[in-house]
Amino acid sequence: MIKRFLPIVLIAILFLTPTIADAQEEISLLDSTAQIFFPSALVFNINVESTSDITKVRLHYQVDKMNYAQVVSESWPDFTPAPEVKTQWIWDMRRVSLPSGATVHYWWTVEDEVGNKLTTPVDAVRFDDLRYSWQSLTAGQLNLFWYDSSHSFAEELMAASQQALERLAKDTGVYLENPVDIYIYANSTDLRGAMVFPREWTGGVAFTEYGIIAIGVSEKQLDWGKRALAHELGHLVTHQITFSPYGAILPTWLDEGLAMHAEGKPDPYLQSWLKKAISEQRLISVRSLSSPFSAKPEEAYISYAQSQSLVEFLIQNHGKDRILRLLTLLKEGNTCDEALSEVYGFDQDGLDELWREYIISQTLSQSGLGCAPAWEIGQGKVFEEEVLGKLVASKALTIPLGVP
Repeated sequence: MIKRFLPIVLIAILFLTPTIADAQEEISLLDSTAQIFFPSALVFNINVESTSDITKVRLHYQVDKMNYAQVVSESWPDFTPAPEVKTQWIWDMRRVSLPSGATVHYWWTVEDEVGNKLTTPVDAVRFDDLRYSWQSLTAGQLNLFWYDSSHSFAEELMAASQQALERLAKDTGVYLENPVDIYIYANSTDLRGAMVFPREWTGGVAFTEYGIIAIGVSEKQLDWGKRALAHELGHLVTHQITFSPYGAILPTWLDEGLAMHAEGKPDPYLQSWLKKAISEQRLISVRSLSSPFSAKPEEAYISYAQSQSLVEFLIQNHGKDRILRLLTLLKEGNTCDEALSEVYGFDQDGLDELWREYIISQTLSQSGLGCAPAWEIGQGKVFEEEVLGKLVASKALTIPLGVP
């Protein structure tokens, strides 16, 4: 029975196929384009004709980003029904903006009054900043784009970024799961020109869901650029490895602590504030550090310094495997206290107590608890701009001007 049935099914399919094709041919696609007006708009154009009045035109589009659900957005452009229709839909980035380098896949569905339907092939447009002639450098999963500085400048930034990833992998076991595109603007002014509503202190932006970093770095700022990229890569790695349908909520101290660990050695200026906080008994509780940091510079200095110290305490005293396990449990939807208790045997209050004993005894064994020397104050002034702008209201992380 099966052998006799299969040919009948195939004949039926072959018989129906020309009919479907004929229906598609009733509506013809004359043109379909996407125009980039970076950074303000992305315009989708279509020109179609039919033997009858075209009554429905619908745009479907998907944005490439981390997402557990296949989200397809739809838009209905305005037009007057006619046998030939030219219309467009404008994505106004003043409402929901895309970062430079984001890719959008799109297609159209068109119908006429007698029921003919056309679905266009899926096309793609990359929302690139076309104001500059970008050069590119690729190493591993990192793609670095720049346009103004020397090739050696780009190579140094790439090398620092690779070192940051290696440091995280070695010390915590976390690693990039998806490629990352890094856009190096020649200065902060050029960078802000790539943003719809930039803030005057913005020196860079990291979009964790898109795997994109855009930062303004001149050759004179190379050292800052290295630390800034390392820091933001730390955020991207952490968010990629904990991304889940459960909506993992990372405590700020862990997120920022891992990002700062990616930079390498602790910043001397921040360390001076940590020592001062210890001597003046102004340390902040770990539970308080789970929330966004204070906008007050002095408290923010201490918050960042403590966060890095907490992460290094866990690494040095409990090993890298446990950090990775902690992040895995957070990814699975556990609270911070639940994850800490399962991995380490203590919650955030217990961590606070153990860390305080550790850091106070370590500090007392060292000489000097005073403020930073004069040469470090300049670094702190630069860091202050980061603190004032580091609090982020969305999943796009902002790097303030001139600071890591």
